[in-house]
Amino acid sequence: MDVKELRGQNVSTLNETLIKLLKEHFELRMQYKSAQLDDASKLSKTKRSIAQVKTIIRQKQV
Repeated sequence: MDVKELRGQNVSTLNETLIKLLKEHFELRMQYKSAQLDDASKLSKTKRSIAQVKTIIRQKQV
């Protein structure tokens, strides 16, 4: 997701996006451990997206 799009969203929408990303990251970890994940770079991409969303949420709360 683009950072500019994330900054335009309100906090409740960002929280929903965060929950979706956390679920996706969990599923990717399970696939990785069971050797079903083809592209391991998806793990780092979702981890980075989670960090970006959390950062924007904290910035909006201040």
